[in-house]
Amino acid sequence: MERGLLAAALLVLATSAFAQAQPRELPSAASCKAEEAGLERDIDLARSRGQMLRRRQLAEALAALRTRCEASDPSMSRAARIDKLEHDVQVLKAELEQAEEQLRELKNQRP
Repeated sequence: MERGLLAAALLVLATSAFAQAQPRELPSAASCKAEEAGLERDIDLARSRGQMLRRRQLAEALAALRTRCEASDPSMSRAARIDKLEHDVQVLKAELEQAEEQLRELKNQRP
């Protein structure tokens, strides 16, 4: 299990380093939607498997993708971006509360 988490962490770091080395191009709306759907699917899968570190890394990648995609969408108003970010923060807070509850339960279990 620890090897899998380590491998996943290394993969994310390598992917992140590679992505940073690539020139920044503004993504198309279609590619944004496709990448977002893929990341959301991976997040759900990681959550269902209890891979909270992997889920968090994917959530960070999703947030970065959304930021890039929103920057390329000039039609989105400032108010709409604020609303979207407020929603994203609420979702992440709920996920954090869930993870903290799982941690408390695990700590309270007898070894």
